[in-house]
Amino acid sequence: MNRVFPHRVALVSGGNRGLGLAITRRLAEHGLHVVIGSRDGRAGDEAAQELADNGLEVSSHQLDVTNPASVARAVADIASRHGRLDVLVNNAGIAIDRGQPAATPDFEKVRATLDTNLLGAWRLSSAAIPEMQKNGYGRIVNISSHLGSLESMGAGNVSYRVSKAGVNALTRILAAELSGSGILVNAVSPGQMNTRMAYGDTSRSADDGADTPVWLATLPCDGPTGGLFYELQPLPW
Repeated sequence: MNRVFPHRVALVSGGNRGLGLAITRRLAEHGLHVVIGSRDGRAGDEAAQELADNGLEVSSHQLDVTNPASVARAVADIASRHGRLDVLVNNAGIAIDRGQPAATPDFEKVRATLDTNLLGAWRLSSAAIPEMQKNGYGRIVNISSHLGSLESMGAGNVSYRVSKAGVNALTRILAAELSGSGILVNAVSPGQMNTRMAYGDTSRSADDGADTPVWLATLPCDGPTGGLFYELQPLPW
């Protein structure tokens, strides 16, 4: 194991399964203490225990990114227990509108998707940034999607597309605001993987998709900021 980041603390939202779990494991293998944020507290506890049984520094905290009180409580508890929060991976997301057109949307699905995918990442980032500023160091990684790229924007999956395009915009805005602070903000489209949220068939595993998010979460201080990455290659923008 490459334990090169001891004493750093990370929070991965939706870290109890799929890509989030793969990112959690890889960050812990780098030596970070990783907190799994999970809407289902029991599922988070079980995932954390399995990784801890393998010698990794992992714990869990109940976290509903659509609930401002839950977000505030999770970040405050992590800061109180560990004394810091260095890395945030905004991974929690939903995809519930496959094939939905923009002209005749189901606005309840639109609201739920934006509240989770965009506002959830925004809430967590807003709560985490003050803790990162205390130490002059932070890494925020927003999990985006190729479906959110303006360059290749198309029809269908409208609320998911809009939410991820919003995540890309939020990334650029936060990166500009935090320039020079020691906090780097990036977004990544990890590509299609064999997870519950996969759009289409794929043979790639969540472990394959974790490479770039983990790289961005452990960037040196002179690493890129405000970039949009697809497997280490910038997306057209």
